Amino acid sequence: MSIRQISVERFSLTSSKPFEEVVSAVDAGIGHPDMKLFLKNITAAATFNELEKTVRQAVGPSDLMEFARFDLGDVLRKDHGSTAPRILRLVAGNPVTMKKMAEHVPDAGSYAPVTILIDERPDGVHLSYDRMSSFLASYGSPDALRVARDLDSKVEALLTSAAS
Repeated sequence: MSIRQISVERFSLTSSKPFEEVVSAVDAGIGHPDMKLFLKNITAAATFNELEKTVRQAVGPSDLMEFARFDLGDVLRKDHGSTAPRILRLVAGNPVTMKKMAEHVPDAGSYAPVTILIDERPDGVHLSYDRMSSFLASYGSPDALRVARDLDSKVEALLTSAAS
């Protein structure tokens, strides 16, 4: 048994835009494939090139796609009513990017795809993301870290654009 301590960097920014507008801007930047069909096509791919083609068709302009969406605010509204803040967790990523990290650091599979959190607070709408490069830094793989930094820049550009 081993335990590894990992220090995580959280990228966070605040937008004065309405919640719906921020979510809409993030949605515009990521792909929203039919997940049943996507998984069927990934499974059916006979080669990595075919898999890459399927992924390219699924991702949005940010090179990311949505895997899952959790309306955490809905749970709060059950207890606090319509005054509860909205909180949305998006699980997004790119299977090819994950592969490029996991072939160097298998533990990267624990962190990819990534979570994007969008939540309302009194001072505005917060967009947060835990940097993949911070998860992988302690593993000592320059190749995985290069891919992780590229992923970080894509996610952070998406969030910055959505917030402004």
